Amino acid sequence: MIEDMKKDARQRMQKCVTALSQALIKLRTGRAHPSLLEQISLPYYGTPTPLSQVANIAVEDGRTLSVTPWEPQMIPEVEKAIQNSELGLNPVTAGKVVRVPLPDLTEERRKDLARLVKQEAEQGRVGVRNIRRDVMGDLKALLKDKAISEDDERRAEQDIQKITDQYVGEVDKVSEQKQQEIMDF
Repeated sequence: MIEDMKKDARQRMQKCVTALSQALIKLRTGRAHPSLLEQISLPYYGTPTPLSQVANIAVEDGRTLSVTPWEPQMIPEVEKAIQNSELGLNPVTAGKVVRVPLPDLTEERRKDLARLVKQEAEQGRVGVRNIRRDVMGDLKALLKDKAISEDDERRAEQDIQKITDQYVGEVDKVSEQKQQEIMDF
């Protein structure tokens, strides 16, 4: 029973770390990466559709993405969707390909992005701690119901705290890597 609770806590904490990683991928670091355009959607036959489902997104070089729509008549829609996104990008159409050059990041923008990374990391740490709180509450309930002994509860709390510390460390590591990536490029 306690082992199941620990296993569940590990899985849920890992999901917090994964969610943080996914959130940080969307932050622009100055390096071209197809995931920068993943959250953009555009009308496709009247239905909002993610850009990645109507076009091929590729890295042309370190500072340019190329977007090749499956259907040539979608080029103006793709271009408009990229311009209207909050990414501050100006696409250029060249025949059947939309090129998206990424401008250099200013020092001020880098600091803003680093601050945003810290905020996202703090949300990740809070998520991990909330999971710890839930599991500790479950342990207290088991103790109250006399399903486990006080010694078992104390040992389980120490184990849960170790697991929490491990995942908070992983959140910190992911955050530091992204901050380093932002400030170095």
